[in-house]
Amino acid sequence: MLDRCPGAASIRTPTLTIKKCPQCGEEIEIFSNDVSVKCSRCGFTVYNDILSCVQWCKYARECVGEETYRKLTEKKTNTSQ
Repeated sequence: MLDRCPGAASIRTPTLTIKKCPQCGEEIEIFSNDVSVKCSRCGFTVYNDILSCVQWCKYARECVGEETYRKLTEKKTNTSQ
């Protein structure tokens, strides 16, 4: 079973990171499995710096689940346009 993959650990068990909004400087909480969050002060969309095995591993869809896989790969598609 693939539920022991160390590369996907922060996706299956999210960790919290505090970032600053580049627009207004407000602190923003973003979890490791979030693709993006909106700043509560100004509404600016802040994207997570997700660089994970989901983008290259052939077992990623099976490992993290269909919904999470789609959410994480959708960001990659949308930002490369």
